Amino acid sequence: MATITLNYDAHNPNVKMLLNSIVNLGLATVENSRKTGIELALEDIAKGKVYRVHTPQKRDADSI
Repeated sequence: MATITLNYDAHNPNVKMLLNSIVNLGLATVENSRKTGIELALEDIAKGKVYRVHTPQKRDADSI
C-alpha cells in the first residue's frame, strides 16, 4: 500500500465530499500524522526527557 499526502482547499465542499466518499467506500484510510503538543509532551515524559512536571499553584482570592 502506498502513502499519499494531499494538499487541497478544505473549504471546497466538492473536494471534501469526494474525499469523504473515497474513505466511506473503504478505498482509502486517513492517518493523522501530526501530533499535538500534549501528545509530544506525554511522549517526552514517557521517554524520561522530563524530570519534573510543574503544576501551577492555586491562588487565594485574597492574594490578588
